[in-house]
Amino acid sequence: MRVSVQLPTCTEGLVNPVPFAVAPADFIRLAQAAERLGFDGVWGNDHVTAAPYVKQHWSEAPNFYEVLVTLATVGAHTERVHLGTAVIVLPLRDPVLLAKQVATLDRMTGGRVILGVGIGAYREEFEAQWPRRRAARRGDLMDEGLAALRLLFTEREASYAGAHVAFERVELAPKPVQRPLPIYVGGHNETAVSRAARLGQGWLPGWRPFDEVKTRTALLRRLTAEAGRDPKEVEAAVQFTVMLGATPEDAAARYRQTGMVRHRRSLAHTGRDPALAEANNLIGSPASLLEKLEFLAAAGVDHVCALQFPHDSVAEMLEQMEWFAKDVIGVFRGKR
Repeated sequence: MRVSVQLPTCTEGLVNPVPFAVAPADFIRLAQAAERLGFDGVWGNDHVTAAPYVKQHWSEAPNFYEVLVTLATVGAHTERVHLGTAVIVLPLRDPVLLAKQVATLDRMTGGRVILGVGIGAYREEFEAQWPRRRAARRGDLMDEGLAALRLLFTEREASYAGAHVAFERVELAPKPVQRPLPIYVGGHNETAVSRAARLGQGWLPGWRPFDEVKTRTALLRRLTAEAGRDPKEVEAAVQFTVMLGATPEDAAARYRQTGMVRHRRSLAHTGRDPALAEANNLIGSPASLLEKLEFLAAAGVDHVCALQFPHDSVAEMLEQMEWFAKDVIGVFRGKR
């Protein structure tokens, strides 16, 4: 099972306080620590402007660092960890420019990029950037964007004509180092699972109840096979929150004091019940987290991905990363 960490590119005001990571050195320090501690990768999330609830809670605007530029920066200061996006909000991006940026990043970092894409948690953000597209379905933009990206990454000369995305005879060079460049499809519903099975190299949902993760992972394997693909070619990469404590009760109490709780409530419209979050994330003592990882591994999860550490400072995040690496991941891998 692979294990990776979410960098706080756009987590201020949502998961972490404002301000949180305030300098390039913070991101470099976190990425280098992840590499030193044995994590497989570092990821960044993607926002352009804050959700309404963030603006209501914080008087200061959160710092949202563009994810690809940030990954390029930390990629220049690391050697091994993969560099992922969890997730690029595809309806906010021009697919041709995005393909050029991602292919360049993959070249510059020796083939370490994983492109996670999704429709975005907050429709308000989409409408703020594209007020003339208010009538558009983001799922349609997502489907067209995925098809366009794959053409651009693979064809010598690519053309595409959709309802929202269109380009003619684009030569994108250089191509990514990786063939295919891994594209992971975000989202937890069955439509997202189907997209991943047909078009992706990974399925990248946010946290879900563990039993549902098991059921949806089985669905992913079945749909991938039905699409004529090897199920092993599509990674089940599920995102979770980490909060360690000396006891499960201590960890839960610490979690309840974080911005993640308010963030979960803001996402209740996506079908994730905030009341289930504590039991279905990596919140607990090292021993209880080991039990959760054993369940997830048996359920077929390949990657606990883009782990969120909802703490008040970079120093606290580093402390929890070290504890998790030593007393949870190190022990888990030693048993297998």
